Amino acid sequence: MRIPTLFFALLFTIPALPAAAAPVRIKDLVDVQGMRENALFGYGLVVGLANTGDSTQVTFTAQSISGMLGRMGIRVNPTDVRVRNTSAVMVTAQLPSFSRPGTRIDVSVSSMGDARSLAGGVLLITPLTGSDGAVYAVAQGPVQAGGFDVMAAGSHLQKNHPTSGTVPGGATVERTVSPDLEKAPLVLGLRRPDFTTALHIAEAVNKSLNEEAAKANDPALVQIKIPEAWKGKVVALLAQLEALEVDPDQRARIVVSERTGTVVAGSGVRIRAVAVAHGGLSISVRQTPWASQPGPLSQQGKTVSGKMATLDAQESAKPAVALPATTSVEDLVKAFNLLGVSARDLVAVLQAMKAAGAIDADLEVM
Repeated sequence: MRIPTLFFALLFTIPALPAAAAPVRIKDLVDVQGMRENALFGYGLVVGLANTGDSTQVTFTAQSISGMLGRMGIRVNPTDVRVRNTSAVMVTAQLPSFSRPGTRIDVSVSSMGDARSLAGGVLLITPLTGSDGAVYAVAQGPVQAGGFDVMAAGSHLQKNHPTSGTVPGGATVERTVSPDLEKAPLVLGLRRPDFTTALHIAEAVNKSLNEEAAKANDPALVQIKIPEAWKGKVVALLAQLEALEVDPDQRARIVVSERTGTVVAGSGVRIRAVAVAHGGLSISVRQTPWASQPGPLSQQGKTVSGKMATLDAQESAKPAVALPATTSVEDLVKAFNLLGVSARDLVAVLQAMKAAGAIDADLEVM
């Protein structure tokens, strides 16, 4: 049996001929140090739920309602709160770099109590703070749950996760987060650290600026000294550099998923000559019902029934196959086809070949 053609067509990128990696823009390989998103979080209340909010057993929801009403001049004992239309939620958001006051950002809302659904609710004004405790944004607005949970006459129907949702554009930025780009030097951080890629980026930058301004300090960092001609024009400098194209290099890697039998291999995977024998063992258990009845004219006998199990084990006999050394993914696929194993069995074969030192690539098991 051959490995299904569709499996390899979907999961393997098979070039017709071995080819060099296509150039990639620097902006797709690096991040400028200091230009990153900042996590925000806050605690709030979602109101307007159709009797799907927190129960009275969630004490902090009742305390939050009592405290909110107290700030409005209404005194309510938390033990007297019996509201199922309110849910205590955790609100999170990502604050992009260079966000200005008045910018709108999306927020995520997640129930903290035993609410069944946040569908149809409205998030009340919620301050969002950073890791330093300062308020950077304020969130409020209708919640988009993306699911539902309904119960009637003992029946229950649920779709997706109705206890979490989003408020598109629900937060307004109140504080500016602007890194100082004029602070020399500029630092580019590689998203996938690699010595060769870092060196190629530094060479491309130096060639573009016509001077030795960039230096690869390690496989994850390229440092750029701002030339005198670009002082005060760092934005224009970064716009020019991020459009440069380089040939990235990465470690050869095979990613496998034992849960789904998925195998994905990159173009740099190589295998050494190796002999592989792979056989499949299948065991089947069948149950046959039986019954025993008493003899004719019997006064004491009664009918007895039961089940009898039958076991059957079969092992497919497959000869050992010698796999030649390969130099491309196309050859690798052809070599695996010689084994005649299923896609899921291929995961076990790859792990055994890696343990035997026959694969020159990183094997990552998900």
